[in-house]
Amino acid sequence: MPAKLRKSRTDKMLAGVCGGFAEYLGWDPTLVRIIFAIILVSSFGTAVLAYFILAIVMPD
Repeated sequence: MPAKLRKSRTDKMLAGVCGGFAEYLGWDPTLVRIIFAIILVSSFGTAVLAYFILAIVMPD
């Protein structure tokens, strides 16, 4: 059975979105957060909107 994309319950800073992506991809959560921070700076804040939408849409 393939893994499902969910928010992390154990490894979360704000809502657990980056931790959930890290668990889904099998990556280190710190790496996912660094990638998100780079995208955040380069997207001029659009990534913040995407993060909050994912925080609402992704199941726990």
